[in-house]
Amino acid sequence: MEEKFDYAAAMAELEAIAKKVEDPQTRLDDIDALVDRSKALLAACRSYLRSVKEKIDELEG
Repeated sequence: MEEKFDYAAAMAELEAIAKKVEDPQTRLDDIDALVDRSKALLAACRSYLRSVKEKIDELEG
C-alpha cells in the first residue's frame, strides 16, 4: 500500500530547515545535509502539486 504524501508536513519541515539554515549556530556540514533534504522535499511537493492539478483537470475536462 502506497503511503499518502503529507504536503502540510513537508511544508512544515521546509520551514524548520529554513530556520536552521539561518541560525548562525548551524555548522556548514549540517547546512549541506539540510539543503539536500530541502531539495528532496521540494521535488516531492512539486510532484504532488502536479498530480493534484492533473486530477482537477480531469474532473473539469
